[in-house]
Amino acid sequence: MTAVPAPGNWRGALARRNPAAKLAAALLFSLPLIATLDPVAPALAIVVELAVLPFAGVRPLTLLRRAAPLLLSIAGLLVTVLLFAADRSGTVLLAAGPVTLTTGVLETALGLTLRVVAIALPGLIVLATTDPTDLADALIQNARFSPRFAIGALAAFRLVPLLTDEWRTLAAARRARGVDAGRNPVAAIRIFTSTAFALLVGAIRRGVRLATAMDARGFDAGIPRTVARRQVFGYRDAALMIAAVALSAAALTVSALAGTFRPVF
Repeated sequence: MTAVPAPGNWRGALARRNPAAKLAAALLFSLPLIATLDPVAPALAIVVELAVLPFAGVRPLTLLRRAAPLLLSIAGLLVTVLLFAADRSGTVLLAAGPVTLTTGVLETALGLTLRVVAIALPGLIVLATTDPTDLADALIQNARFSPRFAIGALAAFRLVPLLTDEWRTLAAARRARGVDAGRNPVAAIRIFTSTAFALLVGAIRRGVRLATAMDARGFDAGIPRTVARRQVFGYRDAALMIAAVALSAAALTVSALAGTFRPVF
């Protein structure tokens, strides 16, 4: 359960907004950034996202910890673009054998990595400030999602932490049986692949059992469901969504005025 600050505290003001409104605002703010490849628009978006952290009640270290997998994927993306980008236009900055680093490649890599961060951060902030049960309730009541989809997504979200524990259990069981890669990278990849496959099989089996149990309890009966926790959508929630659109449009406008706007198509 996510702790939400008291209503009188400005810290966490965004955390108190309707979960569906927060999710919609995150999408409305981040998705327009896909339209450009330049680094200016996503950089401005990241500045805005970091500026709203105090209002969301999220500590920077907490956000950094949650974004650790994202940072690893960004590092891989950056290396891939620098090594294999097709467009090598611009001034040559470094030439080492088959690798040629130019200003065009650097700008493309910077734009892609910043865009990934700018698109992912709003979702991380929403997840860090929203209880999954409240989000499912808001999707059903305010966004008119199907209860089968919303409650199924809630159940899947609740089961995600179990995957980490099951991975540790599988790894410990393999080590107990003497299956260890040591310093052999090939063996490490083989063990990782087999462990991931075992985890996938276990997740599928658990999902089938969960779906059967939910159907047995009438989650797909087609009968209108009552509401236990009312999620109110007010004018502040609408204002949050409007502000998200305005800030995203402002970032794209500044990029266009600066002459750095690079449309995807």
